[in-house]
Amino acid sequence: MAAIGILETRGQTGLIQGTDAMLKAADVTLSKSVAIGGAYITVLVTGDVGSVKAAVDAGAEAAGAVGELVAAHVIPRPHDQLVDKL
Repeated sequence: MAAIGILETRGQTGLIQGTDAMLKAADVTLSKSVAIGGAYITVLVTGDVGSVKAAVDAGAEAAGAVGELVAAHVIPRPHDQLVDKL
């Protein structure tokens, strides 16, 4: 795995719109969705660094347009122990 992309929203609508945009924007894989509580939801995508960066940028823009974007972040070359915990 070359990179992890993280998109966090408050509310389902922004998350769905953002996730859809991420998957359409680049060759990334949807790895996990985590409901944190209090309407906060995080989705993780994986792929090469350039694709993940493009996907997270597109997802953040789309999520922010229809809902509340909390965070968008890319972790290039994550440590193996971090990847094992996902």
